[in-house]
Amino acid sequence: MRMIDLSRYPHLAPIATPVDLRRVPEEELPAVADELRQYLIEAVASSGGHFGAGLGVVELTVALHHVFDTPRDRLVWDVGHQCYPHKILTGRRDRITTIKKKDGLAPFPRREESEYDTFGVGHSSTSISAALGMAIAAQRRGDDRKFVAVIGDGAMTAGMAFEALNHGGDVEPNMLVVFNDNGMSISENVGALTKMMARAMASHTLNAWRERAKRAIPKQSLMGRFFKRWEEHAKGMFVPSTLFEELGFHYTGPIDGHDLPALLHALRTVKDLPGPQLLHVITTKGKGYAPAEQAQIEYHAVGPFDPQAGLAKKSAPAKPTYTDVFSDWLCDQAAADERLMGITPAMREGSGLVRFSKEYPERYFDVAIAEQHAVTLAAGMACEGAKPVVAIYSTFLQRAYDQAIHDVALQNLDVTFAIDRAGVVGPDGATHAGSFDLSFLRCLPNMVIMAPADENECRTMLSTGFAYEGPAAVRYPRGTGPGAALRPELDTLPIGKAELRRRGRGLALLSFGAMLAPAAVVAAELDATLINMRFVKPLDEAMLVELAKTHDAFVTLEDNAVAGGAGSAVAECLAAHGITLPILHLGLPDVYLEHGSREEVLSMAGLDLPSIRNAIRARFPNLVATSASAG
Repeated sequence: MRMIDLSRYPHLAPIATPVDLRRVPEEELPAVADELRQYLIEAVASSGGHFGAGLGVVELTVALHHVFDTPRDRLVWDVGHQCYPHKILTGRRDRITTIKKKDGLAPFPRREESEYDTFGVGHSSTSISAALGMAIAAQRRGDDRKFVAVIGDGAMTAGMAFEALNHGGDVEPNMLVVFNDNGMSISENVGALTKMMARAMASHTLNAWRERAKRAIPKQSLMGRFFKRWEEHAKGMFVPSTLFEELGFHYTGPIDGHDLPALLHALRTVKDLPGPQLLHVITTKGKGYAPAEQAQIEYHAVGPFDPQAGLAKKSAPAKPTYTDVFSDWLCDQAAADERLMGITPAMREGSGLVRFSKEYPERYFDVAIAEQHAVTLAAGMACEGAKPVVAIYSTFLQRAYDQAIHDVALQNLDVTFAIDRAGVVGPDGATHAGSFDLSFLRCLPNMVIMAPADENECRTMLSTGFAYEGPAAVRYPRGTGPGAALRPELDTLPIGKAELRRRGRGLALLSFGAMLAPAAVVAAELDATLINMRFVKPLDEAMLVELAKTHDAFVTLEDNAVAGGAGSAVAECLAAHGITLPILHLGLPDVYLEHGSREEVLSMAGLDLPSIRNAIRARFPNLVATSASAG
């Protein structure tokens, strides 16, 4: 762990917890904020991590912890990558360089890590619901503590945020929603709500003129009454107060989120007001570090870099990532079939739709952080003869599971799911791991599910899913594959057919997706049969039955939860045919895996090469000995 020299941060060094911060005189808080920002820059530059969002909330974080009595007062962050300054001020300053590393700090708020992390969050749009639930429970027991939800970075575009606002305005709890409006999620925010907020950012002149007029015109005069009605009309035109106030929240703002005295004044004003309050603050993602302000997308999350020089220009990778394979396939398939529509829930860069958005803008749909809408939008398109492709991370598809069932699979609609970041993801931890997609998709009738073993197979499976006239999913891991050569054709595979990679004896290793590479090494060592299963649903039942007749045991390998996963499908198939055979299921264990590198997490899960080898030898010692002897 790299230690940062605190002697260069004289105002920040004495602050171990918010209790220390609240002892700091108000006139010294801007100096604390300046040092907090510089400390964050130095820390992330040395270790990597989420960057731009944290820089944008430095003043807001200082103000919140200074005004509110945290942790007694509950502070709920949303989205979680805004929380680095919060972690620094809440007892974790000296460990911030361990963030996202094995045994280090989690990249998002986590209840087990600190009493200041009141609610765990890795995705978005949960803070208002969580804070509302806390406020209702506290008020029922007569507790007068405060509850603050900080929502921003695009999270207000999700339906769940408005569900919570709708409920909060009805039950009228004593709580505060701080809407951090910076116009960005990971890439630019999109949609009508964003346009409305943009008008608010342009309304500071109107607000200043309005306040001067209110002071100059007597309230009870004819002119004063006219001005009041004009003011209400103008506010609805220029600022979003009407929307929030109609939902039952008293609206304050917009105010400059980097003006610390103004933030302190506003927070103190709304702190003790009864009922639901909403404070609208305007911030800049990457504030205080010029390269991050100018390139907000590139500086959302970074690896280690030189803070003087900024991010180094990335060289082209030696081989394409699975995301690159999808990106190129999407454009090639769009050129071949004008019915293709590309959909992403606010993950243009991460899911590989940048090129597609430029080459086919009329067929590209970024629906903002709204996974449920993305899937049902695709279902609607399919009803009218389009062929939509939903590009989505495995962990984000979980948020749209009901839509995948009811709106797509139940109606057997022609939607292709390109599921990125499947299996072990690594540094972002349990909230972002794609551990469950095979399990939760496999039980859906009509769904075809594929897992590629290499880059070219990924391309071929995407073409197969697109050609299939029904719901199909291709799930692929983060990063690069083994380096298979890519064919330019849009070839397809026969649905449900596995591939024999090696004929051996005794053991049959049945590999699903990315586990084929280590499985091939072990199969060669043990003279075992190796099958690239390719399809999780439908399984190649004929091959499984034939293998069961000629082998003594099966080993299934997958980077998905063992519970209900691909290995379970194999066991169910054998049971349905009345076949009894020893099976070893290797996959992700029944725990939430912690953050670390992909290699470290695979090792923790028992899915690295030595662990696979040892598990097979321990379970089938006699078969392994026989194979070794025969070899």
